Amino acid sequence: MRVVVGMSVTDVDRRQELLGWAGELEASLAFLQMGGPSLSAELTRLADAGAATITLAGVSLGPLAPGHSWLRRIAAHWWRERAGDRPTIEVATALATTRDELSVVLAETRPITGTEPGLTSPAWEHVSGHVRQVLICRGPRCTAKGSEETARAVILGAMEAGLGDDDLLITHTGCQFPCNQAPVLSVQPDDVWYGHVEAAAARVIVRDHLDGGRPVEAYRLPR
Repeated sequence: MRVVVGMSVTDVDRRQELLGWAGELEASLAFLQMGGPSLSAELTRLADAGAATITLAGVSLGPLAPGHSWLRRIAAHWWRERAGDRPTIEVATALATTRDELSVVLAETRPITGTEPGLTSPAWEHVSGHVRQVLICRGPRCTAKGSEETARAVILGAMEAGLGDDDLLITHTGCQFPCNQAPVLSVQPDDVWYGHVEAAAARVIVRDHLDGGRPVEAYRLPR
């Protein structure tokens, strides 16, 4: 059995497209984050159905996707926790970013051994020391209005401005409301909400607010 695994929030937004990719390979589809079925749920379904070998291929189409190692981490955690018979799990050694790459990465796999790193680390014990958290809405309306490009502009703008983990924590969220103002993003702890944040507006917000400390009134929503 094969499973195509969407790694990023963008992959969840492109569910129908990825279902087509998976169908061409006679594979099922699962997601690592913010989408269902989760990878763990799909592994359980296939194992309960008697699958002896499951091959995973990760797909990464958007910003803020976790690295390839997380596909192995999550699969290994499930394998260690699985009660009773456990299938062999093979994981492609690279992520695919296009449909054509998906067939290529499936040609080279490596089995889960159970010795992979777990889901905890001393580095993840405490809240990060960021000054501001940027919450980018990825609900259905904001996604339809282009919040994928909003997120990309925020990330690239922050990188160009030299803003690091001590400055910003950039987070995708579900619906934040007010949906009529999509795409929406908010900045905390400043308690500032922005609406109609297309890519060009996002770069202004990064420059003037996230880097300069001055809220951008042109896109600011009343509270």
